[in-house]
Amino acid sequence: MKFLVTLEHDEDGWIVAECPSLPGCVSQGRTIEEALANIREAIELSLETRAAEGIATAIEVA
Repeated sequence: MKFLVTLEHDEDGWIVAECPSLPGCVSQGRTIEEALANIREAIELSLETRAAEGIATAIEVA
């Protein structure tokens, strides 16, 4: 699966990564590479948790 991820710098210099398709799925890193690695892990854990709890993802298929 592929997910859209947004990256923004915060006021402390961290890069904040968010996956808008999965509400609450946010991570951060000092570098772009670190932020992307962390959001990949967050996405995987979010999908596992949602599946285990029977929670639908907010993924829209066009």
